[in-house]
Amino acid sequence: MGDSIKIRKAQLHDLKPMAKLLRELFAIEDDFTFDIECHFKALTLLFYSKEATLYVAKNKNRVIGMVSMQSLVSTVMGGYVGLIEDMIVTHDFRGQGIGKQLLTAMIDESKRLGYTRLTLAAHRGNDAAHSFYQSFGFDSSNMGLMYRI
Repeated sequence: MGDSIKIRKAQLHDLKPMAKLLRELFAIEDDFTFDIECHFKALTLLFYSKEATLYVAKNKNRVIGMVSMQSLVSTVMGGYVGLIEDMIVTHDFRGQGIGKQLLTAMIDESKRLGYTRLTLAAHRGNDAAHSFYQSFGFDSSNMGLMYRI
């Protein structure tokens, strides 16, 4: 990976390209439908929330990866935990360690914030994602995600 890749907290001008990047993520996760206006609105809410953190990977002026984290209170852990979502590196840049850098930055941020646990979800059929997260010490849970719209 060249020096042209930078990992940093997202800035306001990154939000539109981040929303576009979600098209790739939601193509993998068949539970979701891509809606750029909805995703841009959500990213804007996260950007301005003091309970959320957004990181991007940039190559020159192009957003090529992203990850988000929100703060939750866990009764099990007795304090704040982080919920990691929207982890994606664009197809052209995968296999270069960018995802590792993004996730490491978010793990470091969670430690700085004093979170006692990190939680994330990955599509059941995405074996590569499961292996990736397990390499960082994430374990599978017996808890299944359910949602209601």
